[in-house]
Amino acid sequence: MSTDFGIKGFLETSFLDWPGRLAAVLFLGGCNFRCPFCHNAELVLAPHLVPSIALGDVLERLRPLRGWVDGVVVSGGEPTLSPHLPELLGRLRSAGFEIKLDTNGSRPEVLAKLFARGLVQAVEMDVKAPLEPGAYTRLAGVPARVELIRASLDLVSLSGLPHRFRTTYVPGLLDAESMGRLRRSLPAQSPFAVQAFDPRRVLDPALSTRAAPSPADLRAAETAAGVFVA
Repeated sequence: MSTDFGIKGFLETSFLDWPGRLAAVLFLGGCNFRCPFCHNAELVLAPHLVPSIALGDVLERLRPLRGWVDGVVVSGGEPTLSPHLPELLGRLRSAGFEIKLDTNGSRPEVLAKLFARGLVQAVEMDVKAPLEPGAYTRLAGVPARVELIRASLDLVSLSGLPHRFRTTYVPGLLDAESMGRLRRSLPAQSPFAVQAFDPRRVLDPALSTRAAPSPADLRAAETAAGVFVA
């Protein structure tokens, strides 16, 4: 019997989703956060309405790309919610692909098990806000347990895996001062990136009329967060 791995989207090649690598991308449905700026609303709110893609079909399309595509990014939604994630990653590893996992860091116990089994070769973790309950709840869209986020930060930074933390800068929900507090809560040696909020596709319609950050605003946020700007 085949397993529905909850694959709701498949991108054969991307230069953007694994910095420095050419990667395929799988999108899994379902998320425990409701970030108002999320651009994958259909995967978060109604994954059951998005047809699943069979893993066999994905592997068939990836087979001729092996040796050209460097690896597979497993993203979401929130992939660690899937009970089939270890099997999915194992099948991809058996097919010869390295894995980069995108996560919101809310399930450190799952990350620990995946790392221990060698199923992940790189991690990118979204950090929504300074690690303060009120701020994090506002950006995550649900009551957030910042102690779990902190546990994932420690786990990822000490894993020995290539990793990066990243934050979506949403004017009105974050400012330069809060970006500074956020950065100071992260492991100092870990890479960190700031990406601009895009109002064209958002979960909260109220944000669709909000302007994207200006280049000057984004540079100010990056500078406050200690991101080097060339």
